[in-house]
Amino acid sequence: MQIAVFLTVLLVAACGLVYELVAGALASYLLGDSVMQFSTVIGTYLFAMGIGSWLSRYVKRALVARFVAVELMVAVVGGLSAIILFLAFAYTDAFQLLLYVQVILIGTLVGLEIPLLMRILRDHFSFSEVVSNVLTFDYLGALGASLLFPILLVPHLGLVRTALFFGLVNAGVALWSTWLFRDTIGPVRGLRAASAFTMLALAVGIAVADRVTRVAEENVYADEVIFARDTRYQRIVLTAWKNDLRLWLNGHLQFSSRDEYRYHEALVHPGLSALPGARRVLVLGGGDGLAVREILKHPGVREVVLVDLDPQMTELFSTHRILTGLNHHSLTDRRVKVVNADAFVWLDGSDQMFDFVVVDFPDPNNYAVGKLYTTAFYRLLWRHVSRDGWIVVQSTSPLFARTAYWSIVKTLGEAGLKTYPYHLYVPSFGEWGFVLAGTGAYTPPSELPAGLRYLTPSTIPILFQFPADMRPPQVEANHLNSQVLVRYYGNEWEQYNR
Repeated sequence: MQIAVFLTVLLVAACGLVYELVAGALASYLLGDSVMQFSTVIGTYLFAMGIGSWLSRYVKRALVARFVAVELMVAVVGGLSAIILFLAFAYTDAFQLLLYVQVILIGTLVGLEIPLLMRILRDHFSFSEVVSNVLTFDYLGALGASLLFPILLVPHLGLVRTALFFGLVNAGVALWSTWLFRDTIGPVRGLRAASAFTMLALAVGIAVADRVTRVAEENVYADEVIFARDTRYQRIVLTAWKNDLRLWLNGHLQFSSRDEYRYHEALVHPGLSALPGARRVLVLGGGDGLAVREILKHPGVREVVLVDLDPQMTELFSTHRILTGLNHHSLTDRRVKVVNADAFVWLDGSDQMFDFVVVDFPDPNNYAVGKLYTTAFYRLLWRHVSRDGWIVVQSTSPLFARTAYWSIVKTLGEAGLKTYPYHLYVPSFGEWGFVLAGTGAYTPPSELPAGLRYLTPSTIPILFQFPADMRPPQVEANHLNSQVLVRYYGNEWEQYNR
């Protein structure tokens, strides 16, 4: 019995932490600012657990039956939590309200579990043994869940199925407990029937999870969702309407196939065409291979190293028939080497040098990405660039996020580089900005590679001219310890979206 009891504690703890992680991950996916979302979700959840622990004192009788009932409630509320939040985001304006109502409810129920279980076990073991063993297995369960969640659960099950699966585990614990404590529980037929019904309902939920989330996402994205996957790092969604294919990462548009050529030509060619001797090029981010496609139009380039965090992203754009047609099979070109790693960590451990660097990260809407827009990162990056080389950074919109854009410019300058800001209009995004940076004087190229659809030598100088409503305001540089850029970006886009 002892092993079975403490295995129960481990499973209960794992389930409780998984629901917390699901809520935090979904909030960061759909609302952005992962530090804020995880911080508020975890804080609210722990507060609610305290409420549950306090409420447990009022449970006086039928402790095993009450424990089983709590397990079933956790199974239902926690198991359905992700699917309810997806539907709420798609069909209502109450996502945040529902998020915290769920977190408080689940946290309160989870806070009831351990005190009830400890009181049940005090009749079977000594008090010191109950406390030490229950807490030990509680912490072990939390550790196991925290490791499995990003490595195994989210990449293979997704958030919705992960929540449903652990709801199934909670219901299984409830059913298991009716046998484990059969001598003290009293009548069990109703509890066992409720447990079995809950397990069946959650199993059905797992079977239809993809269909439900697809319906919800099609409402969010308007166009047909043709591909959706949770990876260890992000949610990847592809939508299609007629001949327009769009990539979304964590709900943010990354490109439209109708006009992405404007963005990627402007990202690559103003800088790379000014370096006719460039042989080695580094791309940071850009796992879709579209920037690499443009780089390979330069016949002098001998090697391209692409560093992207998410292996499922680069695999998708290396194998999917439609996507490889869009990037011209760039990621499987013999000149291209794909590295799946954190760019900051990879640069710190590499001694390679490059003539040109393309920095194509997502916008700095959270601190995990914001670290890649800091003075520390740009100084580290510049150590890998040859003396006459250039780096180019995608830098969000100088119109809709003006302070964020010019903060990136100032950050590059404070890192010791001369900066040459420029912008263009991309229909899917509006005005979009880039910064070319190096230590020398920039001269716009007089020749461009063949096959471009937008850029010409005569249009490049125009990109470096800014109208009055996009000129630089007073801003601070972005440092690793403060990350003011994330606040600039969040405030400006929030005002624009009101």
